[in-house]
Amino acid sequence: MIKITFPDGRVNEYEKGITGLEIAQKINQKLGKESLGIVVNGETRDLTRPIDTDATVKLLLWDDDEGKKVMWHSSAHLMAEALEELYPGVKFGIGPPVANGYYYDIDLGDHEITASELAMIEKMMLDLARKDEKFVRKEVSKVAAIDYFTKKGDEYKLELLQLHLLQLFLTVVAICFFM
Repeated sequence: MIKITFPDGRVNEYEKGITGLEIAQKINQKLGKESLGIVVNGETRDLTRPIDTDATVKLLLWDDDEGKKVMWHSSAHLMAEALEELYPGVKFGIGPPVANGYYYDIDLGDHEITASELAMIEKMMLDLARKDEKFVRKEVSKVAAIDYFTKKGDEYKLELLQLHLLQLFLTVVAICFFM
């Protein structure tokens, strides 16, 4: 059993591996439907990730700024999936939540999206959302990620991964240098 501490100081015990969604549903079904994410020991997470240790948690709703960010992050992924359906070969940069929504840097080659295509993209996003498929977080090694995006031909994601590796290398070098 693990101990989960809520913002009001209440502590409940749950089976190790419980998810934020399961916690929300155990509190009440409405909360289970309205929760968008969870903060576990200060880390914002999706609702399906297991909690394996004692933790302090806060369920995130639309009224929470962090809840909006979770929703917009998921929406950016949904938009990316819609764009891949409609524009095979589209390449992606970053797609973060911002103050009042989200965006995604995309490269469609010579194609420019017209105003009329925006409605088509929105419809595809709604169609995909109605399928009610779950977002699944899959952690992979950087080597596996580089392999995936190399095979996919998405040089922008590769560039981001390589910049991250360079940043990590420079941090390690800096730490070693200053020791």
